[in-house]
Amino acid sequence: MADRNNNPDAAVKDPDDWVTGDEPPTAAQESYLHTLAQEAGEQVPEGLTKAEASRRIDELQAETGRGR
Repeated sequence: MADRNNNPDAAVKDPDDWVTGDEPPTAAQESYLHTLAQEAGEQVPEGLTKAEASRRIDELQAETGRGR
C-alpha cells in the first residue's frame, strides 16, 4: 500500500470517480474557474458539475500557466 505522505499524487482521484462529482461546483471552484477563464479570455459554461469544473480548471491552468 502506498504511503500518501511520501507520494502526494496517491490521494489524487479522477473527477469521474468522485462520489460528489455530479453535484454543483463548490464556491471556491466557481471563483477560481471564473478567474482563470477571465485570464484566458474565455467564458465559463453554465451548469457545470463539480467534476466538469475540476477538469476545466485543470485545462485553464495549463493554458494560463497557473497552478502546478
